[in-house]
Amino acid sequence: MILFEVFLNGLLLGGMYGLVALGLNLQYGVARILNLSYGEFFLGGAFAAFFSLMLWKLNPLLSLFISLPIAFAMNWLMYQYLMMPLIRRAPDQDGLDADVVLVTFGLLFVFQGLTLVNWGGEVRGYSFLSVPVNLGGATVALNRLAAFIGASLLALALFVVLRHTRVGGALRAITIDPLAASIVGVDVRRFSALAFAAGGALAAAAGMLVSTFISFSATTGVEYTLKALIVVIMAGVGRVTGTLAAGLLLGVVESLGGYLLDPALTIAINFSLFMLVLLLRPTGLFTRA
Repeated sequence: MILFEVFLNGLLLGGMYGLVALGLNLQYGVARILNLSYGEFFLGGAFAAFFSLMLWKLNPLLSLFISLPIAFAMNWLMYQYLMMPLIRRAPDQDGLDADVVLVTFGLLFVFQGLTLVNWGGEVRGYSFLSVPVNLGGATVALNRLAAFIGASLLALALFVVLRHTRVGGALRAITIDPLAASIVGVDVRRFSALAFAAGGALAAAAGMLVSTFISFSATTGVEYTLKALIVVIMAGVGRVTGTLAAGLLLGVVESLGGYLLDPALTIAINFSLFMLVLLLRPTGLFTRA
């Protein structure tokens, strides 16, 4: 029974990892921009939920009506006025990747500095839906279960949009080959900006959901950027449902490894799995030939 509870908690932890990585996979897979400031938008969603509850006594879910449009607009502006000049001048994708990494790494510190100045560096957290739930004899927290359900619904909605709408068809065409997509009439710049902005909004949504059961500070955004990047590489760039599956795998391996070996080894377990995937399936676990 203890092993089952550890496995179940690993699934819920993996759901959080998959949720955090969804937006980054959309940005990197479609817009081909590796946004190292991604975690700061995750943190923005967490702070919006925190202040909604602690200052205005509102349900944290209502903060989504503020954080999502702001994150969408900021990421759209970032793409149009910071990324597009880099895209125009880049000789190839490798050159673009180098420029983007430097610029977004700088943005990370800009956003982090603004957060520290305005809200300080103390660790924050709040209690919401923190009640126990019995699942098959195992006890889990309701807020973790709610985040897992939210991750599943977001992944399903994103999958439906990408697979069964004209917008999704255009985004998938850009993912495969931007040049070929432009030849057949797809506005690559407009749809790439849309994907980049939607990825930022997903980061804010993830921050709101995850903030219900984790503590955070102005400097923890980079931690979630790193986790999201690991999941994206494991899943395969552009694989939406694979992102959630890779997050679940990472969470279960981390939870079981921490229980069977030592909780202090969770980071080592994470990166060992990551390196194993890079060695055996460098294009990702869920990519097709």
